[in-house]
Amino acid sequence: MGRFVTIDRDTPMLLPPDLRDWVPPGHLVHFIIDAIESIDTTSAHINHRGTGNEQYPPAMLLALLVYSYCTGTFSSSRQIEASTHSDVAVRFLCANIHPDHDTLCTFRRKNSALLQQAFAQILEMAARCKFLKVGQVTVAIDGTKVLANASKHSAVSYAGAERKLQSLQCEIEELLAKAEQADSTPLQEGLTIPEELQRRHERMAALRQARAEMELRAQARIGAETAEYQSKVAKREALRENGKKPRGREPKPPATTPKSTDQVNFTDPESRIMPTKDGFQQCYNAQAGVDTDSRLIVGVRVSQSPNDKQELPADLQVVQKHVRPATVLVDNGFASQEDIEKLEAQTPGLQILAAMGREAHGRTI
Repeated sequence: MGRFVTIDRDTPMLLPPDLRDWVPPGHLVHFIIDAIESIDTTSAHINHRGTGNEQYPPAMLLALLVYSYCTGTFSSSRQIEASTHSDVAVRFLCANIHPDHDTLCTFRRKNSALLQQAFAQILEMAARCKFLKVGQVTVAIDGTKVLANASKHSAVSYAGAERKLQSLQCEIEELLAKAEQADSTPLQEGLTIPEELQRRHERMAALRQARAEMELRAQARIGAETAEYQSKVAKREALRENGKKPRGREPKPPATTPKSTDQVNFTDPESRIMPTKDGFQQCYNAQAGVDTDSRLIVGVRVSQSPNDKQELPADLQVVQKHVRPATVLVDNGFASQEDIEKLEAQTPGLQILAAMGREAHGRTI
């Protein structure tokens, strides 16, 4: 009969005198704590409540956020708060205190500049301390959709803007006609014809500006699509000249005008409609490159593209400002053969490994 270790969950257990005894010496949390201590946090915005309650030190809150992001806890401040109870390394970092999620969320929003500054300084210190290798590293790159601070219901399409402009023009003509009639039926109480005209003119100006923005975006897209179309045509002509028959349908030239479905959002014009797991939303496409050994983020950028197909060149350029990757890992969404071959040719020794299919999350290998 086997002998097993006794599992006793009922006897009270004393914590060690020093929580360092529970965290290995080479653990990432030690480096984060030491790095944050060397960063000036005197510019941090704190909640001046005018009461005698003690507040959490900015350095501790900053270290908690940086460590959480380095270890993949991005989803919510509530998860970070929970980790101060359940994660031994986080308990050590916070010295057994537990900042609530409201405090963490407010600190992050008010100190975005400090977080960006800390990000750059920590990467530099990691490289100098050899915690992060600068050359011959493996970097994983991926993107995620981040909701914009705008409602998709505040957006207008190119065709919709045209219809609303025509409708507003008709309303303005009706109001002007009423103004010429001395015995016209008065408007609702609190409304006047001049105010209604002004409101409609302002709306028309906003719609015209939105249409102009969509036309500018369309020109940029048409330029890229035209170059791609010409490249496809040239390849097919080269095949014909060599006596080979091109496969597939003939490529269609791109449209020369904006699509009727092109959109602009009034509250956040820089955001774009993107497909998400919850349907189409106003979003940004946040891109990140992570060193697979240290788990430090070595490159970040934000894109307006609804997918990752053309994002790899720009992502790699940002990553190479901090490290020199030997291997880059990307998923199927980045798998553009043309981009991969071009990037590998530009950087001798670089190998880009791209998944060529999609597997269900949680699949056991």
